[in-house]
Amino acid sequence: MTTADGQLVSYVDHGGDGPAVVLLHSFLMDASMWAPQVEAFGDRYRLIAIDERGHGATPATAPFDHWDVARDALAVLDELGIGGAAVAGTSQGGFVALRMALLAPERVTALVLLGTSGETEDEQISDAYQQLAEVWIAQGPDTVTEAVANICLGDYDASGWTPKWSEVEPERLRLIMNALVGREGVLDRITEVDVPALVLHGTADLAYPVAKAEALVAALPKAEPLVLVEGGAHFLSLTHAADVNPHVERFLSANL
Repeated sequence: MTTADGQLVSYVDHGGDGPAVVLLHSFLMDASMWAPQVEAFGDRYRLIAIDERGHGATPATAPFDHWDVARDALAVLDELGIGGAAVAGTSQGGFVALRMALLAPERVTALVLLGTSGETEDEQISDAYQQLAEVWIAQGPDTVTEAVANICLGDYDASGWTPKWSEVEPERLRLIMNALVGREGVLDRITEVDVPALVLHGTADLAYPVAKAEALVAALPKAEPLVLVEGGAHFLSLTHAADVNPHVERFLSANL
């Protein structure tokens, strides 16, 4: 579909008559990241997996931020005639999910936030990520793929994803990286997000400490107690789906 301002947005509507749930993937990933959840409970919910701007089949041709991506996702709901939906996001997807709830609180009925943060990127980490991107561009993705996979996926087999990463053009990489590390914090605003929320975090997350998740739980008025996934990596909805899915299914069943 194409939004009112001309942005092409690719998504997969897995269909069904159940309550709608928007699925928002992590940095460098795409809508197929959510295959384990589609398999686990796609028969009970209408799962709508979106390729975020600059990822998958959704292009990025100019600078953007995660507010823009949140508007893209809301436009998908408009296209499908869906008034309200739960939103689940892992890492970057969580940044977008929180912004959707702030932009359109009447349309986001519940939040599932995995391995994410409501804060700005730490300056040292931001600098390191941007340097990594420049090495990627100058010397080729193979020089950094192992490091990226380790941060994002831990011990999970990355071979299904590294070929996709190798296809990311330099300008697109810069655009999506700038959006990632340049985001502002929203922790002080999410006290406005008055919907049920489930926060999950892996104990082996190499990108964000558990304290980031604890801060989200403290700030969200209707957050359930934090769920820690033992050994869970940063992209834990994919890497530790068997541990994550029962918690997500229970939460959705109770709140949709």
